[in-house]
Amino acid sequence: MKHNLKASFFLLMAVLIACTSLTANPGKANAAESLDLNAESAILVDAETGKILYAKQPDIKLPPASMTKMMTEYLVLEAINEGQISWDTTTQISDYPYEISASNISSGVGLTQDKDYTVRELYEAMAIISDNGTTIALAELIAGSEGEFVKMMNEKAEEMGLPDYQFVNATGLSNSDLGENHPEGTEPDANDLLSAESAALLAYHLVNDYPEALDISSKMTTEFEGKTLENLNWMLPWDNVNFKQFGFEGVDGLKTGWTDNAGYCFTGTAERDGRRLISVVMKTESKEARFEETAKLLDYGFSQFENKEVFPEGYQKEDQTSLPVSKGKQDEVEIASNAAIQAPIKNGEEESYDVTLNIDEEKLNEDGELVAPLEKGEKIGTMELTYKGEADYGYITGEKQAQTVDVVTTAAVEKANWFSLSMSAVGNFFSNIFSSVSDTVKGWF
Repeated sequence: MKHNLKASFFLLMAVLIACTSLTANPGKANAAESLDLNAESAILVDAETGKILYAKQPDIKLPPASMTKMMTEYLVLEAINEGQISWDTTTQISDYPYEISASNISSGVGLTQDKDYTVRELYEAMAIISDNGTTIALAELIAGSEGEFVKMMNEKAEEMGLPDYQFVNATGLSNSDLGENHPEGTEPDANDLLSAESAALLAYHLVNDYPEALDISSKMTTEFEGKTLENLNWMLPWDNVNFKQFGFEGVDGLKTGWTDNAGYCFTGTAERDGRRLISVVMKTESKEARFEETAKLLDYGFSQFENKEVFPEGYQKEDQTSLPVSKGKQDEVEIASNAAIQAPIKNGEEESYDVTLNIDEEKLNEDGELVAPLEKGEKIGTMELTYKGEADYGYITGEKQAQTVDVVTTAAVEKANWFSLSMSAVGNFFSNIFSSVSDTVKGWF
């Protein structure tokens, strides 16, 4: 009997332990908490709204290596867009990029002097195999010298609102690797610096302002002077047995990076079913690891978040469905959103969102009323999506963008005629007198 009781006790304990283990392993629902990234710094961003879906020490400034070239790419594409150069513009190679292309510090394509290269040839070599010589040649073409180009890089970084940055050259190499050729105005041992957050914001501007950048970053190979150059991004849909295991559905960019100081870095981007995500991992331990950790981030973003209509067009906040109107034929007018609010929502968090109404104070008189006449659909403020949950990483831009829509009147309100306004004024006059007398009489007692 005692033996049976003892056996039953241990059986009960085993069942309880098993149940506890199952409860403690909620699976994908808590993917963020169990997302163990082997990277010093990382971030994941929704490319449409700028919403940050995940972050790990995103504000640490680290050498970004060749991810620096995303800024060079941006400035080249901007110059093309503004008509300063075209894809067919040609240039020749000066001594400095020629030396870099032949140096053992860089896996250069081996440039030739006294030969015309098109902007497209140079750009593809820069974007696809991260060539340094072609990058410098483009910088010199646009700004006259790399030193002047670096000034442009820092000015554009400030304009974009990058929170943490330092650009000292166009390539991402350490200035010490450039020797006497380090850009004028920079320190000889300086490094480019970016945080994961800044790299993601730079990528956000690149893919949204110039989506044609993805047409090139997604190319697995390109031809350059009779040689086939293979993209350093192993997450593209390779047939190559060495890279195939790293392929990730939807990946079409963006920029790898490696130096001794930076370690292995990668800014990735992928699109599935109309949703684009941007990821950054910095200081991973190997070429393979930067892609493995990126896959974790992207898989988390695509599996755990869905772009949903959180509040429909015409939505009215329950306690603020109307506003008072002065000098109108109606005393109030209903208000509502003029568009649906959509956002990337984590599974199970639909109830964690609300909206805040921001009424334009310039539309109101001193009594907090709208003043007639009012048109139907007249904008009187905005409706902003707000998050009431715990894991709020904010927005890469610091703005709400697609999470803010206009609030408008749902009907027109005509201005009352002079007789109605006069009678209303008389009524208010006697009402004020009555109130004053009433208050006085009450004071007697």
